[in-house]
Parts: sequence; structure tokens; C-alpha cells
Amino acid sequence: LSPANRGALMLALLLLFVFMGVFAGYGGTRLYMFFKLTNWISFTFWTAITFPGICFIIFFILNMLVWGEKSTGAVPFSTLVTLIVLWFGISVPLVYLGSYFAFKRGRPKPVKEPTLIPTHIPPQQWYLSSVLSIFVGGILPFGACFIEIFFIMSSVWLHQFYYMFGFLFIVFVILVITCAEITIVMCYFQLCHEDYHWWWRAFLTAGSSAIYLFLYSIMYFCTKMQIVKAVSTMLFFGYMFLISLGFFLVTGTIGFVSTFYFVELIYSSIKTD
Repeated sequence: LSPANRGALMLALLLLFVFMGVFAGYGGTRLYMFFKLTNWISFTFWTAITFPGICFIIFFILNMLVWGEKSTGAVPFSTLVTLIVLWFGISVPLVYLGSYFAFKRGRPKPVKEPTLIPTHIPPQQWYLSSVLSIFVGGILPFGACFIEIFFIMSSVWLHQFYYMFGFLFIVFVILVITCAEITIVMCYFQLCHEDYHWWWRAFLTAGSSAIYLFLYSIMYFCTKMQIVKAVSTMLFFGYMFLISLGFFLVTGTIGFVSTFYFVELIYSSIKTD
């Protein structure tokens, strides 16, 4: 993004993703064991394979299309081999290492053990439906950062210079706060109406902002880009899909974790005999 260090940001993000595998294994396994599940080895495998695998397959297909056009922008085969070595040689072992540490710590104790008999959920009003709350909840996180997304996309696709990394960090903090607030508020309304199925809804409420990001990329393509070739179009939407997928996982995780601790906090204050 910055002309002073072209490619440095991508390299830093790649290495950060690889070495953060230990935290992915640890956090994922702790949550997995929270539900009294025991097959943590298989779970760790899918944690280490799923998202990187999707990204690598799409990236490889797009790179094959660029190879077919005989473009100099194609990633060399040696670089692909290096990515595979980083993935299976460093990232996957680190995920298993973090998962092992989590397994040794044992199952985290919930503040209140759930009852064995599910509680009846009364009929909900239409404005409390899962689909509506999920799609409405994604508007605010996207609205908190869509102006910055415009400048980032202009830097990536229109080769404009980007220097406002300090402002980008501030926008990221605002995005984290917005994701946490909107999911907590939605979860609070849901619990007030005796609907305790908040797990996936909390994740999807903040994560649905990725849908608006991808829709915005379509509008950006139609208004700002002047691409006529099919391969270039596939490259644009392929990479924007990967960016939207990563954005979905980041915002969804922020919403779920913040709601998880919110629910633990309010239920820990309840006194039971």
C-alpha cells in the first residue's frame, strides 16, 4: 500500500497469520472443550486447514488464470511451494501446539451449568427474527469503516498511495467497539425475550457486515473500475471474496467473544440456591 515499502505489509500480514496459529489452536480448543467435546485432535486439524485451504485453493485458481494469460504478474511456482511450507511446516504445528496447551489446562468452567431439559422458547415477534437481526446488525460495523475501505480499495485496485495507517488503526478500534456493542445489544434483547440461542446469532450479526463489504465491492467495480477482460473481472471478485471472507471471520469473532463474556458477566451475578 505504501510506496516506500512495497510488499512489506503483505509479508508482515502473512508472517503474522502463520505465527498466530498457536493462538488459533489454543482459543479454538478452549471453546471446543467448553461444550464438553473431547475429539480435539480432529477439531485442531480442521482449524489449521479450513480457512487457509479455502484461501489457497482460490488463490491457486486465480493464479492459474493469470498464468494462462502469460502475465508477468503471476506468482511463481517456487513462491507457491514456499507458502505450502509455511502452512504445513510452521502454521499447522503451531495450531497443534496451542491446542495441546489448551487441552492440558482442562475444560473451562461455565459460571452456571445449563439444565439438561431445554427451556421452552416462546413465540418471538417478527422484529426479533434471526434473519432480520443478523442483516440489520451488520450495517453499523460496515458503516463505521466503509469510508476507509474506499481508500484501501483505491490503493489496491487503482494504484493510489496510502499513508494514513494511524487513522486506519483508529478506524479498526472503532470497528471493534461497534461490533461488540451491536452484538451485545442484540443478544440482550434476545435474552429478554427468553431466547437463549445466541451463539451463532452473535457471530453472524457482526459477521454479516462482510456481505455489505462484498456488495460494496460490486458497486465499486461498476462505478470506479474499467475492466473488460473476463480474467481481470474474476481476479477482482475472487480477491474481494477472500477479503470479505476474512472480514467475516474477524468481525464475527469480535461479536461472539464480546457477547460470550457479556453473557457470563450477567449470569454470574444471578444467585441460585
